[in-house]
Amino acid sequence: MILFNFLKNSLFLAVFTAIISLSFQVHAKTSTEEQRLEQFFKDLEAFTVVFSDIKQLYVDDVDNKELFNNAIKGMVSGLDPHSVYLEPKEQKSLMESASGKFGGLGIVISKKDEGIQVISPIDDTPAYKAGIQAGDLIVKIGKKPVRGMSLEDGVDLMRGEPGTDVQITILRKNQKPFVVNITREIITIVTVKGYLLEEDIGYVRVSSFQGPTANLLKETINKLVKENGGFLKSLILDLRNNPGGVLNGAVDVSNLFIDEAGLVVYTEGRIPSSKLKFKTERGDILLDSPMVVLINKGSASASEIVAGALQDHKRAIIMGSTSFGKGSVQTIIELDGGYGLKITTARYYTPNGRSIQAKGIVPDIELKNISLENEKEESIVEIKETDLTGHLEQETPDNMTADEIVDSQEKIQASLDKKAIEKLKKDYFVHEATNLLKALTVLGK
Repeated sequence: MILFNFLKNSLFLAVFTAIISLSFQVHAKTSTEEQRLEQFFKDLEAFTVVFSDIKQLYVDDVDNKELFNNAIKGMVSGLDPHSVYLEPKEQKSLMESASGKFGGLGIVISKKDEGIQVISPIDDTPAYKAGIQAGDLIVKIGKKPVRGMSLEDGVDLMRGEPGTDVQITILRKNQKPFVVNITREIITIVTVKGYLLEEDIGYVRVSSFQGPTANLLKETINKLVKENGGFLKSLILDLRNNPGGVLNGAVDVSNLFIDEAGLVVYTEGRIPSSKLKFKTERGDILLDSPMVVLINKGSASASEIVAGALQDHKRAIIMGSTSFGKGSVQTIIELDGGYGLKITTARYYTPNGRSIQAKGIVPDIELKNISLENEKEESIVEIKETDLTGHLEQETPDNMTADEIVDSQEKIQASLDKKAIEKLKKDYFVHEATNLLKALTVLGK
């Protein structure tokens, strides 16, 4: 029986090798290509030997499909942290994430060595409220260590039914590992918030980039203009802990502020379809008023595109700390049987040709992690209705008219905005940006 299995597997591998051989020989024309082909077969031989050894010697019988799936996963994940071979369940999960609404904790993560690193928490999500910070290393999910765990397996463990709890063990710089208990919620991303910090100075936070983000940003600025009783003389655009999102969203946001011909971003890869240029569309909604963009180590991908474009076009002053450095483009390829392949196909470059990948955007003015009231750099405004004295409970009194209910809600929102603005003014990054904008306005810059 062992001999039969050995012959069967040997025959299978021989056929597999022959098919690959014919495929490569058709294209091998030069001596260099022939040398590469020869090396390829040496590598393939090593693969087939290991495959055969597993089939014959491993303690349990493993079918070919499982072995090949594992081999493909290893082959793809070895390329970079963002390339992944997706099984049907993982492919479905990815599509749920792309929809902007899903059940989970609300963090953007990536692989780092043998662990899972938090790129940034998403505003107003369970992870954000629990105090998870950009740069945190997740070492355990529940009772399962993440060492050797795939990113997708980690995501799968952290997702679940809304209302259920999950414990994650965090390793943070200069601290001992600690456990955080988080209750899962339906994650619905609100991408834009805006406040009038004081007369003529607007503040807008963009937490991620989706298709409608540019329109939401435009509406928010228009609302601030109306609240200000006139045009804004300066603006703070806060992209801290913004993990990115849809490329077109980043391009559209950049184009709201750039009023000159040129590029927002371009991509370069090996295949022609990966070489793309995204041009500016003239029309600055702020009419060249001074602008500061805040970034930090949690600003990644699409947020780095916006910061890089505004910096290269000299449209805004970038303040904060060097961004994450995620400057690569991933393409999703649908495969048979519900499988998928997310593979890196290009790199992003700023208009002046700077690569974002692994370098990030370096701010024009670097700010240290200084707190005005013993807060963390990553602490972005978090005001909930329950923070307010005398807040309304969930029930609505039967004797309140519709107008009274609306009036009550408007008062609550006004109180929320006031508290948010008070907290923003104690944010060191916002404080410094405000002072700079005041100086630029006085100088007429």
